[in-house]
Amino acid sequence: MTVQIFGHKSPDTDSTGSPIVWAWYLNEIKGIQAEAKLLGEPNTEAAFVLKRWNLDKPEICSEFAEGTPCIVVDTNNPAELPANINSLDVQAIIDHHKLVGGLETKGPIDITIRPLACTATIMVDLMGEDAAKMPESIKGAALSCIISDTLGFRSPTTTEHDKAVVNQLAAELGVDVDAYASDMFEAKSDVSAFSDSELLRMDSKEYAVDGMQCRVSVLETTAPKLVLDRKDSLMASMPGVAAEDGAEQVLLFVVDILNEEATLLLPNDTVRTMARASFNAESDTDTVVLPGIMSRKKQIIPALKMA
Repeated sequence: MTVQIFGHKSPDTDSTGSPIVWAWYLNEIKGIQAEAKLLGEPNTEAAFVLKRWNLDKPEICSEFAEGTPCIVVDTNNPAELPANINSLDVQAIIDHHKLVGGLETKGPIDITIRPLACTATIMVDLMGEDAAKMPESIKGAALSCIISDTLGFRSPTTTEHDKAVVNQLAAELGVDVDAYASDMFEAKSDVSAFSDSELLRMDSKEYAVDGMQCRVSVLETTAPKLVLDRKDSLMASMPGVAAEDGAEQVLLFVVDILNEEATLLLPNDTVRTMARASFNAESDTDTVVLPGIMSRKKQIIPALKMA
C-alpha cells in the first residue's frame, strides 16, 4: 500500500511542504510508494509556496481507512491528526515539537524529534548526501518551510543549523533569502478573503491549560493592523468557534513579524487572568502587547497558565 504522509490540521507552510519533501525522498531515493496529503486547506503563505515552486497541492483528506500506512510529520499530537489516527499504521514520526503522548502504533517505529526550528531541516539532515539530488521544486519547498518556521530567522526557535541549511539551499537555488522571505510574509499577511472563524482556525492548535481546553491561534503577519481592525468581530466569533470545537476559550495572538511582538486579544476576564498569570501583562483595553513574543512552541504554550 502507498504510504500517506501528512502533518497537522490547519496546515501551514511546514505541514504543507514537508510531506511533499518526504514523499519525494521515499519515492525517488528509497523506492517506497508514498503520497503527500493535507488535513485541511493550506494557508495563504503555503499556497504561495506551492505556486512559486510549481508544486501540485496535495489532496485534502479528513480521514483514512483503518490500517492505512502513514508517516506523521510536523506534529505528534493526536488532537491535530485524524480522529482515527490510532487505527492507522503509523510507521514513522518526524517532528520538532515537544512529545505530547497519546499516539499508539502497531509496532516499533522510527521516531525523529529534534530541537530544530523546522521539520524540513530535520528531513534534509536525514537525507544526508541524497539531499543534493533534490530537484529545484523540492529544494524550494524545504527552503520555504524553514524560512516560514523561523520567521526569516527572527523566531527564538531558530538555530544556527537551520540558518546553515537555508543558506545552502538558497545558494543552490539562486534565491535571495531576505527578498524571498518578504514575498512569503506578504502572502501570509493577506487574510482579507477569510471569515472570522476561518482566521481563528487558520493556524491554531488545541491545548489544555490547567485543565481548561483552549484553541491557541497565532496569526503571523507583517500587517497586524489588517487583523486588529477586525478584533471586535473576531472576539464576537470566539464563543461560537470554541463551542463548535469543544474548547472553553480561544486565544488569538497576532504576531507582528517586523516589530517582533505579539498582540493578544482579551475578550473576557478569563483570558485577562491568563495574560496576567502567563506573561505578567495587564491592559485596560481589549488587547495587550507582548514584546518579544514570536513563537507559540517556545514562548506561548510553555508560559500559559491560569494562576
